[in-house]
Amino acid sequence: MSQPILELESLLTNLVIEHRRMLGYTQSQQEAMQRFDLKGMDQAQQQQEASRLRIAGLENRRRMLVIQMARACGMATPPTLTVLAQLNPQRAAALLKLRDDLKQTACDIQRRTHVVSRLAGAVMGHLNTAVRLLAGAVEQAGVYTRQGTPRLSSRIGVMEAVG
Repeated sequence: MSQPILELESLLTNLVIEHRRMLGYTQSQQEAMQRFDLKGMDQAQQQQEASRLRIAGLENRRRMLVIQMARACGMATPPTLTVLAQLNPQRAAALLKLRDDLKQTACDIQRRTHVVSRLAGAVMGHLNTAVRLLAGAVEQAGVYTRQGTPRLSSRIGVMEAVG
């Protein structure tokens, strides 16, 4: 068995593990959003960012390893995992299983983040509406009556604004 194939298997295993962690962080973020737990949302976001960095590092190492394997086999372009599995039939089942696990976990993350982004968009839409209503109310000047209730004018004229 060649050392690069074993190293590739190890990297793919670590990628699957890290993607599953990321899925857990997105689930905890969604739960925190449902509870309006700001601290929990912030913590989940920080964990997701750290996980993204680890995934990027693992993915970079995987790409470099595949390029080295392609050069060793005399290939002009980096091969897919299917091609690598065909070249190494003794490890083919393990490589293809890791590929399928990684694809499935990435799809699960995509579905979960889609839900989270829709929820965040809805919350931001409500917040935007509230801010616009507040800004519209502040924009119009009003005077108070003797009873202490505000009397809003429909339009402020130039003389009223200066006076």
